[in-house]
Amino acid sequence: MRFVLGFSLILLVLMCVDVCQVFAERPTTPKILFSSSRDGNWEVYMMNPDGSEQVNLTQHPDSDRGAVWSPTGEQILFASNRQGTRVWDLYLMDPDGSNVRRVFKRKSKGWRDRPAWSADGKQFAYGYTDWDRGEFGHYLGTFGEEDAEPLPYGSGSAWSPDGSEIACSVSHQFGSRLTFINVRTREAEQPLPDKALLWQYHPSWSAAGDRLAISGNRHPIPVIAGLDLDKARALHNAWINKGTIFIVNRDGTGLRQLVEEAGPRALWPALSPDGSKVLYTQEINGQTQIFKLDINSGVQTQLTHVGIFRQSNYDGDWFDPAYALPVSPQPNLLTTSWGDVKKQ
Repeated sequence: MRFVLGFSLILLVLMCVDVCQVFAERPTTPKILFSSSRDGNWEVYMMNPDGSEQVNLTQHPDSDRGAVWSPTGEQILFASNRQGTRVWDLYLMDPDGSNVRRVFKRKSKGWRDRPAWSADGKQFAYGYTDWDRGEFGHYLGTFGEEDAEPLPYGSGSAWSPDGSEIACSVSHQFGSRLTFINVRTREAEQPLPDKALLWQYHPSWSAAGDRLAISGNRHPIPVIAGLDLDKARALHNAWINKGTIFIVNRDGTGLRQLVEEAGPRALWPALSPDGSKVLYTQEINGQTQIFKLDINSGVQTQLTHVGIFRQSNYDGDWFDPAYALPVSPQPNLLTTSWGDVKKQ
């Protein structure tokens, strides 16, 4: 009897530990993740949508960045070089910064970076770079598995809310194109032509999946071999800061500029779950800071104000419990967007 009781207690403890790891407490109010080097080292921070209560979650001597919320808000996926300065890998942690663990058991030989979480919480896309071997790739990983599947090349991945496709940016000789990769078939679609916007990158979905915010530059940054070096440099300096933020419908229609081209370029947009606001990064007084724009009113708010390096604060990822599913969505629900679920 004592043996059975003891075994039951051990089993109960193990079950509790496992459950606590899977069902970490998620935020009860909207929160934003972002990257900051304000203490001299890249760290993952969290703040409220008004910029208050900025908290360092990682507090680690190595660099941490590119954090994204899980669909339920119970975990955070981010990149770190904790395995070596030339090696970046993916890590998970709870929303309070605790319970940090590597996603892959096998150490990366290069950079695993810029992760994007799938809608059902089971998979993730990420970029891979090995500078020493000249390897560049775009991969699809599954939590709990060591092997990853190659995807058509792209960068800056963003998984659609219905789980069916991954938005990314694909470079070509004269710029880059917003590209949608069908997760099932691997077919690629590019709805926005070059003539609309020459450079199209950093996509971010609305929770309804009907539109995206993207970074863009209408001007041709010189990349053509043989162009006179002085002319190329002059063109580059004239046009590099013309990059700004746009919003566009999923089908490529309704392209609209949100931020003026005047001043330093604006990058890394992140749409709020309800689609009414967008975060972006822009340099001010020699340092990059995070701003919030109300898409309807045009009101801009600076959310971060500190930093010691030029790239002081950047990136951003929203979580709003009002738009989060209480559990990971089932396969038969993946045809329904989060926005539609919220409306119901």
